[in-house]
Amino acid sequence: MLNWSVCLCGQCSGEVRITHSLHKNEEEFVARRRETVFQSLQKLGKHRSQDAVPNIALLGSGGGQRAMVGLLGSLVQLDKAGLLDCILYLSGVSGSTWCMASLYQEPDWSTKLETVTDKIIRRLSGPGVSWGDKFDKLKKYNYEKDHFSLTDVWAVMAITTYVKEIDEHTLSDQWDQLRKDPFPIYAIMDKQSKQEEAQDPWFEISPLEAGYSLTGAFVKTSSFGSQFCKGSKKKDHPETDMLYLQALCGSVLADGDENKKFIWKNIKDFFQHSITIKEMKMLEKRSEDPKAPSAEKGFQVLMDLVDMNLDVLNGKDPSDLDLSIRNTLNEVSGGKRRLIFPTEKLNLADKQTAKLHMKQYTEDVCNNLSLWDRFPLLALFSSICICMTQWTWGRKYNFLHKMTDEALPAALLEGETRDYIDAGLLLNSPYFSVLREERDIDLIISLDFSEADSFKTVREAAEICKKRNIPFPEVNIPSEDLKNPKDFYVFKGTNAPTVIHMPLFNVVNCGDDVETWKKNYATFQGPYSAEMITDLMEVAGKNISNNREKLLEQIDAVVG
Repeated sequence: MLNWSVCLCGQCSGEVRITHSLHKNEEEFVARRRETVFQSLQKLGKHRSQDAVPNIALLGSGGGQRAMVGLLGSLVQLDKAGLLDCILYLSGVSGSTWCMASLYQEPDWSTKLETVTDKIIRRLSGPGVSWGDKFDKLKKYNYEKDHFSLTDVWAVMAITTYVKEIDEHTLSDQWDQLRKDPFPIYAIMDKQSKQEEAQDPWFEISPLEAGYSLTGAFVKTSSFGSQFCKGSKKKDHPETDMLYLQALCGSVLADGDENKKFIWKNIKDFFQHSITIKEMKMLEKRSEDPKAPSAEKGFQVLMDLVDMNLDVLNGKDPSDLDLSIRNTLNEVSGGKRRLIFPTEKLNLADKQTAKLHMKQYTEDVCNNLSLWDRFPLLALFSSICICMTQWTWGRKYNFLHKMTDEALPAALLEGETRDYIDAGLLLNSPYFSVLREERDIDLIISLDFSEADSFKTVREAAEICKKRNIPFPEVNIPSEDLKNPKDFYVFKGTNAPTVIHMPLFNVVNCGDDVETWKKNYATFQGPYSAEMITDLMEVAGKNISNNREKLLEQIDAVVG
């Protein structure tokens, strides 16, 4: 039974779904897809009644472009093995969602996977997105959104570097063309709930709805990001596009101060590439006020500010940069503008104090940049710096704000906004999107593309499930396999789904070179060449082709 929470404020429209049941459209899709699975099993010689068709979920872990390419290679071999049409759900975290986003651009991609794969490989090994197009996209994000964040910056600066495109389609657009492919689920997490152990941080997004997998609170995907009042829409906002969604899923740097140095360096590069001094002069020529401060000086203040933040993170005295910023602001304002934040010798040894100092200092400088309010690009750069000081990622309006439903945790209802980040920062595989009781999954095939511990995801999933009383098989890994993983593991339990776990690099497909493969395909490195893509797809595919009969055996075991 559905529980619809209706707003009583008299000025809102729209609704939020609070229930532990599937969306009606998902139920109908599952019924149709199970017919496809039934026919696929018949072709494979697995003759069972339609009622005995298993619900199979394929999971792709995080791992950046390694996960993206690895999942693609695995799917190609599943198709060749005649097993792809046995999959009911395809769920991904982080880099695996980049692969999913590329596939689902094409209606019925699973029926023409060879052609779609060739197209994706050509794009990934081809030229990147131009700096001009990146800059234009970031301006658009900043203009359209109430909550501009580092996820927008990450989408433009980093995600485009790997996926080599700006995909402005939306996830809900895919629903009308979703006919012959597995049902896609993109997994992220609620950052605030991650910090509260008793809460439900697991958040899923499908073409139909977005929401908390275990809590059972959902909103229409096209309305995720709109402002809500007591469960009903108060202010409509455009649905986020697929480029942003890939950044939301792949925002692995959103957790931890140690990543700030890397982000500041990338922001500096972006500033330098986005606009030249020549373009600054052209902007000034178009100005109606010849006495207004030059864009070049405003840009220099921002560059000094970025360098100052980097100096502090590197433990270097930033006094010269501070003096330069103060002198420039004093000069262009005719002495009318001065930084509120005092000049003082930073104690760089006290990292927390230095961090707070730079946060307040950066905000103070950015407030003074209103001197250049006729230059929108400087306002954009200033917004990015503010996001950095506040470390704001994935901020969205909270669709559960001010609701009073007793089935919902009180903490989820309090804030007007919530922050969403890469689910891999908590668990690097989307188990909880398919462990919803109402999805009734019989078999989980977990493709693990993690960089370090090949068994961390499945072991942690088992531990979390035990704490939350969610049915999951016991996971025991032979001690000799911990450093030398094989390619196929099966875990079974009573009244629990069977879990197949397949580490990407293992002693079967890599021999004695497992560590070499891991090193060559580290998470943080530049885009892969065409040769690297081909090699990785082949290695990932071997995990499927080498285990076709074992996969069939486990599928057969859960039928009926």
